[in-house]
Amino acid sequence: MRRDRRRNRPPLRKSLFGRLLAVSALVAACSVAATAWLAVQTTSGAIKQEQGQNLTADARIYNTLLGYAAGHPTWEGVDGTVRELARQSGRRIALTTEQRRPLADSAARSAPPALPPRASAIVDPLSVDTALSRTADRTGNAADRVDPRAVGPFRLPAAERTALQRAADRSAACLSRVGIAADVVRGPSGRPRMEIVGNDPDRVHNTRCTTEELDSPTATEKKALDALDQLANACLKRQDRPPVRLNLDLSWGDGPMTKVAAEAEAATPTPSPLPGVRTDEDDRATASCVDTARREQLSSYVASPALLFIGDEDSPTVPGFDLSPANTAKIAGAAALVLALTVGATMLAGSRLARPLHALTGAAQRMRDGEDSAPVLVTDDNEIGRLAAAFNDMADHRARLEAQRKDMVSDVAHELRTPLSNIRGWLEAAQDGLAEPDPAFIASLHTEAMQLQHIIDDLQDLAAADAGALRLHPEPVRIEDVLAQVAAAHQAGAESAGVALSALPAVDDAPSPVLWADPVRLRQAIGNLVSNAVRHTPSGGRVTVRAYGAGVSADEAAAGRVVVVEVADTGTGISAEHLPHVFDRFWRAEKSRNRRTGGSGLGLAIVRKLVEAHGGSVSAASVEGQGSVFTLRLPAGAADAPGPTSAVDPVDESPTAADRA
Repeated sequence: MRRDRRRNRPPLRKSLFGRLLAVSALVAACSVAATAWLAVQTTSGAIKQEQGQNLTADARIYNTLLGYAAGHPTWEGVDGTVRELARQSGRRIALTTEQRRPLADSAARSAPPALPPRASAIVDPLSVDTALSRTADRTGNAADRVDPRAVGPFRLPAAERTALQRAADRSAACLSRVGIAADVVRGPSGRPRMEIVGNDPDRVHNTRCTTEELDSPTATEKKALDALDQLANACLKRQDRPPVRLNLDLSWGDGPMTKVAAEAEAATPTPSPLPGVRTDEDDRATASCVDTARREQLSSYVASPALLFIGDEDSPTVPGFDLSPANTAKIAGAAALVLALTVGATMLAGSRLARPLHALTGAAQRMRDGEDSAPVLVTDDNEIGRLAAAFNDMADHRARLEAQRKDMVSDVAHELRTPLSNIRGWLEAAQDGLAEPDPAFIASLHTEAMQLQHIIDDLQDLAAADAGALRLHPEPVRIEDVLAQVAAAHQAGAESAGVALSALPAVDDAPSPVLWADPVRLRQAIGNLVSNAVRHTPSGGRVTVRAYGAGVSADEAAAGRVVVVEVADTGTGISAEHLPHVFDRFWRAEKSRNRRTGGSGLGLAIVRKLVEAHGGSVSAASVEGQGSVFTLRLPAGAADAPGPTSAVDPVDESPTAADRA
């Protein structure tokens, strides 16, 4: 048997344990993969963000030092600037010559860390690093890599700056009067220039606010331009190119030619294919010569190129993160450890979860095979423990129902055997000539047949109620009329037993309660209670029946939602031990089943079923030796419902179960 039950267990891939293990492993693997991916993405993002921040700081450091080099002929005195930049950025900054001779270093003077083999940038105002410089695009020429702050001989003295500033202020005031907003901005050389708000220079040309003084070079600028023209034309002469005259913005073409440029053009024949026409090759050669001339002119005014090193305070380079084989191995090891712990915990939890389920399955199989199923052990107060407790309750309830079924079969057999034995005995006596088929003989057989019919009717009513097929035909019923009919139907039996039977009026002369019920079934239920009360009341006793509209609470009584019917007697009563079982089937306090004092034991069970079918309830209260009170509580109908008008079928008036518990 044990081997069969083990074979009945589902395979691991279909079992709850196997599915729990698979789901747990899948969740663990996904969580580990997601965590690793998120860690890599977060770390990479943090590194990129840090690199971006470092790049911004590096660009600021580079531009500051580039401006220093553009305004100073040497690097002397740059220590203060380097240390201030290091303090602001929290980085180590070092400057060396191209031969790596130290110029300035923000690190400690005593044994500073070694510099990395590669410099972060080269600080040269005549060859700007366009990736780091924020001023490389201010020259107006994309190929021009000279820092615009390197002005050299173009720097204006104080007198010229003051004169130009006054002229610019007058122009700005004039433009403001005609409704054009303009700002005066001073360039690196000290020359002011006009910046029109809205960038609409055509409007300025249509006014008289421009001055020739702002557009013409000063004496200092003319001298610097003449020197630059000389250098550029010397370069062009070596290439057999025509000379040029440079404007203030270092362009060439229209405009008055400087003295040096005029002399050079007069002394040099024009090699152009067409006199007075410049080719694209001439312009490219001129641009190259102008750039070379500028570098040559500015070389003595700016600091020499220097190597710039930027790193952490403690180390020259910034450590990064990458998925190297070592890092990959660490991630794989951590993932495997997490997966192993998850699977182990799942196996432990799954085994503890499946063990009580296997016990429940075994108990259910034993119950199916008809064996006595021992209660399943409940160890934990959780879902499985509550399931085991519910299973134990179900097994106990099933055992009680099985015992009741066996008792019921025995009781039904006993109840049917007695009248059948009497009928058989009388018929055999008639066959043997021992009894004459006179009216008394026929009446005795009829009584026994009626007893069989009553038992069968009661069983049929209970079966219909259990199956939910008990048919009701509800209609408005005045309960006072029903009680009067029941009392009249049982009056003869009560008088023969010496019992006073009466139907009392409603309490305090209240209106007769009306309810929606099946009058036939209602008379059957109340008739069973009255018959039972008369049977258990000795001669000289009293049985009363009354009804009133009241409920358990004051609200129900006020609303009239409940109709209460009471059947009280002064009989022998029921002991407290037996009172909870009075509505059980085939239950009687008299185990001897004496037909003079007890019936089949189905009457009160039928009463309960009929009342519950009407949506009501029934209860019993009793004091042994003093009497009993049976109470029906039925839902009331509409207050203005008309009372019943049809007559009562005399067949329905007879008690359907004369013998009650």
